[in-house]
Amino acid sequence: MKPSQKCINLIKQFEGLCLKSYICPAGKVSIGYGATFYEDNKPITIGDLISIKRAEDLLKFHADIIAAKLPKLNINQNQFDAIISFVYNVGISNFLKSTLYRIMKQNSNDDLIGDEFMKWTKARVNGELKTLKGLVNRRKAETNLYYEQN
Repeated sequence: MKPSQKCINLIKQFEGLCLKSYICPAGKVSIGYGATFYEDNKPITIGDLISIKRAEDLLKFHADIIAAKLPKLNINQNQFDAIISFVYNVGISNFLKSTLYRIMKQNSNDDLIGDEFMKWTKARVNGELKTLKGLVNRRKAETNLYYEQN
């Protein structure tokens, strides 16, 4: 499966676009829609500039990398897209260690999956874990897409 345009649009909506490199909240130099490296694996560096087209290409490139790293799951396109957006935000290793993943492996339509998405709404702000409205909104959107019928 490949990330669909729904997936790309969801990531764009919540990542936002920055055509000049910046330091993300996790302390990584990023650009575009949160990319941390280019297609040739070179890292993003301070002072880098890109076009909107390049930002979109990088987003698709990174989403495809995530898709390739996902274990085979018995899920539909909307579920796949929601998981790609989730992993784009939290990272593949966090996903693979999550209860969300464990439940999905057993039953990809389990009603508990929505609750598991909503457990990922906190981030460190000044060293303290805080619920962020943007993450709450993102998880709701991912959950809605996950359960949306094709």
